[in-house]
Amino acid sequence: MHIEELPTPCAVVDLDRLERNCERMSERMRSLGVRLRPHVKTHKCAEAARLQVRGHFGGVTVSTLAEARAFAAAGFADITYAVPIAPARIAEAAALARGIERLALLVDHEAVAGELEACAAAQGVRLAVLLKVDCGYHRAGVDPTSETALALAARLSRSPYLDFRGVLTHAGHAYRARDAAAATVIAAQERDVTVAFAERARAAGIEIAEVSVGSTPTMCAAADLTGVTEARAGNYAFFDAFQAAIGSCTLADVAFFVLATVIGSYPARGELLLDAGALALSKDEGPRHVDPECGYGLLVHAVSRRPRRGLKLAALTQEHGQVRGAAETVAAQPIGTKVLVVPNHSCLAAALHERYAVVRGDTVIGEWRPVRGW
Repeated sequence: MHIEELPTPCAVVDLDRLERNCERMSERMRSLGVRLRPHVKTHKCAEAARLQVRGHFGGVTVSTLAEARAFAAAGFADITYAVPIAPARIAEAAALARGIERLALLVDHEAVAGELEACAAAQGVRLAVLLKVDCGYHRAGVDPTSETALALAARLSRSPYLDFRGVLTHAGHAYRARDAAAATVIAAQERDVTVAFAERARAAGIEIAEVSVGSTPTMCAAADLTGVTEARAGNYAFFDAFQAAIGSCTLADVAFFVLATVIGSYPARGELLLDAGALALSKDEGPRHVDPECGYGLLVHAVSRRPRRGLKLAALTQEHGQVRGAAETVAAQPIGTKVLVVPNHSCLAAALHERYAVVRGDTVIGEWRPVRGW
């Protein structure tokens, strides 16, 4: 099937670009001396994850227990669930941990440590845990300069029911960077804060085997990861308009698109209507700190992937995308024209689709189905 024969809206994965992105990140992490534990939440499918782990030890990172179950069933045996776990779901996680080599859970609060210990004791298992450290994002994690953080690390390491593996952080504030140079600075902060806490814990007699960091902007920009043992970037597999805007990649690296059809043409008011709206693209506002007029995604030609100049995806409703441009530019896109949209945030857009059409060039060669739910 030709790409333009696909029904729309449709999620499209460019396999050539995906393979290239995975190999580049794999080689980059090898050159920096760390193992790669890719985050699979961007695509949520085993086929893409297998490309990401080539040449590395095979561990992955997930953001939902549904992902953990699906990837365990697909043969991935070393999984980090990189969200602080809700106490009500600890028993569910413990049951999954019994069936694989390791399922590591995050802790950043004394109360959750107690819940984990109680469940492990009741089920007769030993649960792998990592202490989440806040390196400046301020979304989750302990303050690495506090005595409370050191005390929690000590408790985890002493517990007979928990296998304390080390520390983990995520520099989500790197998404506020304006360019690769700014991301390099944040990558150094991510490393320094986490490594310093690991060294502080070791000095207190606490064993720290793993120092895990990672985001796509920081891992694309990092110059030195001394003291780090593993990296957990994920978006790099697909990339998106946001990553291109902040310098993590170029538009030619983006491997995920949403195919849409022009279903309305109104040259007199300089507008086109697409059949892809918020439920196909998400309403992520994109890199407005870089370009306040960025719109809700970038339009490119379905076959060449070249940008469609002079057109802006200006507004989204549930099932409609409103494109604005000069009258003559709008008139040159007749009803029925197929366009590819580079989403602002590929992770969110991909999660809205039950299947991906996988293409090489302009030929559809397969279909992948991501896991859904939590």
